[in-house]
Amino acid sequence: MKRIFSRYSMREFIIIALFASIGIAVKPLISPFFKIMTGPLMIPGGVIAGGIYMMFPVLASGLTRGRISATLASTAQAALVIATGVGSQGIISIITYIIPGITIDFIMLMFGFVQKMRASAAACFFACMFANVTGSFLVGAAIFAIPPIPLMLSLCAAALSGGVGGLTAYTVIKQIKKLNIVKFQ
Repeated sequence: MKRIFSRYSMREFIIIALFASIGIAVKPLISPFFKIMTGPLMIPGGVIAGGIYMMFPVLASGLTRGRISATLASTAQAALVIATGVGSQGIISIITYIIPGITIDFIMLMFGFVQKMRASAAACFFACMFANVTGSFLVGAAIFAIPPIPLMLSLCAAALSGGVGGLTAYTVIKQIKKLNIVKFQ
């Protein structure tokens, strides 16, 4: 375990904590808007808002060197949600937050092996998209028991909003690189 964490600098831990906390702070601000939009479609508001939620662990992954940055950010988010009561899922948040974080890390790692560059537009797009689909499936199927047709509709919406969130994350990563705020590999 010590070897895994030794790959991170204190600055990177701060970046991970920062993006985890911003992701949770944004949640109560945008959730009501998306619930109004998705309510008539009988799908949870988090499906669409998830593109924004999942953007923050993607940012943490794209701006640090460690292989489990998104998992760490998602774990911190789960702890914050449980401690503050921001979410409606309670202790299940551990699963619904950490598994999408693992998904992000896995996809960013795969793109890193293929492209030798983890934070590419494609890597961010697919990482955020699959993380949002994974989280939406976990919440929709396991918690809300959404029927198959609305579940498929919600997963398609999750893929779309996740992809947009991933491209937004990539744009932010590019801008931060230009400003030379964070040292990269």
